Amino acid sequence: MDAKTSDEGGDVPNGVLGNSKLKGIGNLSDKGRIDSPGSISSKDMIFRADKIDLKSLDVQLEKHLSRVWSKNVESQNSQKPKEVWEIDPLQLEIRYLVAQGTYGTVYRGTYNSQDVAVKLLDWGEEGMSTVAETAALRASFKQEVAVWHKLDHPNVTSFVGASMGTSQLKIPSKNPSEGYTNLPSRACCVLVEFLPGGTLKNYLYKNRKKKLAFKIVIQLALDLARGLSYLHSKKIVHRDVKAENMLLDTQRNLKIADFGVARVEAQNPKDMTGETGTLGYMAPEVLDGKPYNRKCDVYSFGICLWEIYCCDLPYTDLSFAEVSSAVVRQNLRPDIPRCCPNSLASIMKKCWDANPEKRPEMDEVVRLLEAIDTTKGGGMIPEDQAGGCFCFAPTRGP
Repeated sequence: MDAKTSDEGGDVPNGVLGNSKLKGIGNLSDKGRIDSPGSISSKDMIFRADKIDLKSLDVQLEKHLSRVWSKNVESQNSQKPKEVWEIDPLQLEIRYLVAQGTYGTVYRGTYNSQDVAVKLLDWGEEGMSTVAETAALRASFKQEVAVWHKLDHPNVTSFVGASMGTSQLKIPSKNPSEGYTNLPSRACCVLVEFLPGGTLKNYLYKNRKKKLAFKIVIQLALDLARGLSYLHSKKIVHRDVKAENMLLDTQRNLKIADFGVARVEAQNPKDMTGETGTLGYMAPEVLDGKPYNRKCDVYSFGICLWEIYCCDLPYTDLSFAEVSSAVVRQNLRPDIPRCCPNSLASIMKKCWDANPEKRPEMDEVVRLLEAIDTTKGGGMIPEDQAGGCFCFAPTRGP
């Protein structure tokens, strides 16, 4: 084939491009190939390095690798024997969105006629996560399943099953008229029993004015304490104990949920470091980046116990930075109302002691709560009742 030189100095096959100028390489298509203009094959193309958009190529190559990775994962999953906890995607119907959180999106659905909550890991848009990021998410998911599927306790949400990645899952589209949306093959989900009572946080907010009867305070506190005591007996540290991660059933029984950051307790506390949890509930040693153990859950329980009694949020007048600094350096803790019985106030103080070694084990907390006499009252006094408690500023309750 004869060739002639273009105005920009590159050799162009004769009679194909006419008077047009070669502007660089062809585009990288969605299938990851180099498209050459006209009928020119890739081997006949002449590339100008100064015209190549390397950034665009990097993005498209990453997308291509991600798609290939997803296909390989699904192919490998189809060949591997199923785990005992793996679900049949065809038996799962995802109905509607319940909540979106840091570690995923929760839907309500049915699986084999059972009401379930379906937690989907948030993978982001197709092709936008790198292979390394996707691998990290899958590792986190495996950790959650490994923790959850072996647990069996009335105060821990029951595990139903999980999927490690399938394109057969469908979720309702944001636009109802569009029906369902297929998930990328790398998407993963975990199924647990659905609890219609909602979160403890919402329950406390609904009762922020009238407060809770003392026997209800102790019942909720005991449910949480028993659940945590069970987890700790299995060497599991939840690491994100807060009212938002506690769910209620129709009988107001509390169950611990969301094991997205839970992990098996390390033999050496130095192996467990890093700020994991939610500010306001995090123990000083966690906030300070020091090694920690299951006692960080005990601290968080103490904050939850205060919330259950007061039906209020701690530190509402402080910023995140102020809370973090004051908890570590100034021993800041929520103000315990004067009307709070000494038996309950004592448990709070023990649980949120600055020294983890001085905090009680959760099984001891259970015994202390069981010993409290609830027949004599002791709950917060509703703000519309005469002789109310004036432990808080007017903007924060009675």
